[in-house]
Amino acid sequence: MKLEKITNDKARRYHDACGAAHGLDLVGDRWALLVMRELMLGPRRFGDLRRDLCGVSANVLTQRLEGLEASGLVRKRKLAPPASVQVYEATEWGLEIEPVFMVLGRWAARSPSHDPTLPLSAVSLMLSFKTMFDPRLAGEARMTLGFVLGEDRMAVRVADGRLEAWRGEPKGAEVVVTAAPPLVAAAVHGKAPPEALDGMRVAGDAAVFERFVGFFHMPPKAETAGAQVAGSEP
Repeated sequence: MKLEKITNDKARRYHDACGAAHGLDLVGDRWALLVMRELMLGPRRFGDLRRDLCGVSANVLTQRLEGLEASGLVRKRKLAPPASVQVYEATEWGLEIEPVFMVLGRWAARSPSHDPTLPLSAVSLMLSFKTMFDPRLAGEARMTLGFVLGEDRMAVRVADGRLEAWRGEPKGAEVVVTAAPPLVAAAVHGKAPPEALDGMRVAGDAAVFERFVGFFHMPPKAETAGAQVAGSEP
């Protein structure tokens, strides 16, 4: 089977001085922005990235990582023993792109065609928490939650009107939620009761998770031109 050949030479650039255009030169290739998304919460192995980027081929992922590395957004390094495996991580400058995901995610969530039942990675879930978190609803709440999301372990802390998320075992978590990421999203963003979601387990203080769910709300769906026409008076 012939491997797909994708280049990232000057012919593919926009040749536009606008900062947004140059941003697209850096991360506008298919899969590039999603590769950056998966690196927002720490380094990842190649196999982990391919697992969580549904549909990307090994060839394309390799090329995207090489392109992002050449642009200074990603670097690769070898973990210290006993792991001794190669990982990819976002550079300090690369991590500065995180707000882009939050703005783009909130804007896209208003799309009437957004399908929340599609695959969702653990990192995507954590970024969705950051995106939809409303500090006014959280008030003075202080809590730490753990999430076991398949092979991924994540932790979330809410304190002082802020939400932090990171990869790793939560220390001192009041509650640990075990489920596939789409199920957790259904509970938090869709407000589905955990007991109604087959495959979700809430261990610890369930009231903490119930309160946590109340800190989020989805933006209203945009009114499309078709909806306006359909709802207009004759």
